[in-house]
Amino acid sequence: MREYMTTRDIVGPLLLIESVSDVTYGELVELEYPDGTRSLGNVLEVNGDVALVQAFEGTRGSNPSQTKARFLGRSLELGVSRDMLGRVFDGLGRPNDGGPEIIPDKRLSIYGSPINPTARDFPDDFIQTGVSAIDGLNPLVRGQKLPIFSGSGLPHNELAAQIARQAAVLARSAQDDVVGEKLEGEFAVVFAAMGITFEDADFFTTEFRTTSAIERAVLFLNLADDPAVERIATPRMALTAAEYLAYECDMHVLVILTDMTYYCEALREVSAARKEVPGRRGYPGYLYTDLATIYERAGRIKGRAGSITQVPILSMPDDDKTHPIPDLTGYITEGQIILDRNLHRRGIYPPVAVLPSLSRLKQKGIGPGKTREDHADLSNQLFGAYARGLQAKELAVILGEAALSDTDKAFVAFADAFEDRFIRQGKHEERTVEETLTLGWELVSLLPRSELKRIKDEYVAKYLPSDSES
Repeated sequence: MREYMTTRDIVGPLLLIESVSDVTYGELVELEYPDGTRSLGNVLEVNGDVALVQAFEGTRGSNPSQTKARFLGRSLELGVSRDMLGRVFDGLGRPNDGGPEIIPDKRLSIYGSPINPTARDFPDDFIQTGVSAIDGLNPLVRGQKLPIFSGSGLPHNELAAQIARQAAVLARSAQDDVVGEKLEGEFAVVFAAMGITFEDADFFTTEFRTTSAIERAVLFLNLADDPAVERIATPRMALTAAEYLAYECDMHVLVILTDMTYYCEALREVSAARKEVPGRRGYPGYLYTDLATIYERAGRIKGRAGSITQVPILSMPDDDKTHPIPDLTGYITEGQIILDRNLHRRGIYPPVAVLPSLSRLKQKGIGPGKTREDHADLSNQLFGAYARGLQAKELAVILGEAALSDTDKAFVAFADAFEDRFIRQGKHEERTVEETLTLGWELVSLLPRSELKRIKDEYVAKYLPSDSES
């Protein structure tokens, strides 16, 4: 351990320390200020004998000449153990629920280790979220990265809590037409919230505790009044806990990160303090690379039973999909679930915009032995019929309803019923994938049988309700 009192300058959360030796990038630093308070930081840059240090908890009231810096010779670490399940931590991994400190099995660097691409196993197992708009049309696959693109005021917090409560991996079924049962005891949720209000933090902890979901969950909460720089460490803390549970304890771990927009804002704040050349909208030019270091920690590894699945949630400024944060996130991840403001205004929850949403790995996670043999065909039919129904509704606005054919009117009725019965769901309503598929068949029965062109005849004969129109 080396201690220095050679701080030359302090700008925001950054300290410039001179005459240092044997300092490495990412090294953990303990800072002691003139009033005796202490905080942690890490080394952002080393140039000769000068180190640039980022303080996690702010530098307000500090004096450069009287500030002590101790370089600890290691990176920021998290003590991990199975005892983390059921606990609530702050953004830096300290207990925040009044419970005792965790006695760690080991201490791991929060920056993790990159996964060798040849060691990755392809995602191919279905995760049931209990939400029909996701399970039926854009399924989540074990090992996938599937973000939710939301907007200010939309119920992404409620949806995140619902997914965290209900998500489960299904056992593979020996029969092709039977949906597997939930795998009990192997599934865990790591929930990281960044920049949220105290009200939102209380909502999440209450939701987990009242439904007993806390027993299989680990919560990391960074509040809005916490130092912004702490937000940069919070998702990495959560992913370090997830990697331990997945690869050391052989658990299937779902990681929910909300709100990535606040994380990127903190990154921009530090970049501005470092006087770096800004990229689009002031965000640093390395935003893509930085987000990739978070998102790419999801996946499966050959020879390991556990897995990490990520659902990052971000609120798009001005509902703009071309904003740098959703734009770059979409490049890295395998699809996106988009929330729609118009559906929200009409009182539909969850307001999932089905048509622009996408899960690129959905075909790998559904079908015989995973969900049900008819899942893929039924999903395609629901997509196509809903798109045609919306198109017919637009036509009716322009030409009037009298211009619609009987078939067009059937698709309009289908679109209305689809939004009201399939997309609309209670905040505490959990639907199994079998219930979702049954509901889908009830809806396609509203259409003329001749219009079911995307489903095999054998599936129509087997699953279509008998009282439907011929």
